Amino acid sequence: MIGMLGNAYPWVKAAHLIFVIFWMAGLFMLPRYLVYHQEAAIGSAEAAVWVEREGKIRTIILTPAMVVVWVLGLVLGANSGLFSGASGLGWLHTKLLLVLLLTGYHGWAVGYARKLAAGKPTLTGKQLRLINEVPALLVTFIVILAIVQPF
Repeated sequence: MIGMLGNAYPWVKAAHLIFVIFWMAGLFMLPRYLVYHQEAAIGSAEAAVWVEREGKIRTIILTPAMVVVWVLGLVLGANSGLFSGASGLGWLHTKLLLVLLLTGYHGWAVGYARKLAAGKPTLTGKQLRLINEVPALLVTFIVILAIVQPF
């Protein structure tokens, strides 16, 4: 589908996919960091190291990648007719809903990192480990929707 992007379409799509990979790498790493941080003694030097690491992954990888993913994804969506009422895009609407949920998870993880930095954990290590699986589940369905386009 070329649309308004013309010959730039495959390049925009490739860039979108590259930044999705960066974002997902960060979303897989940050929750793991949260588990290690939570297991460190509150106020310890080890906890301080995790706060620093969490901040770096957030500012260097996670947030910039998420912003680029959204911008390029919306451009690709517009190219596909998302904003002009094109038919046959049920898969894309569902994908966008799942990406919104993934963005919400991103926000939750950043917020929980701030809670840990303040010494106020609210979850157990087991709960954190289970929550770590959320991005894998969401991205599985997102990829299926993007590739198969079932509806």
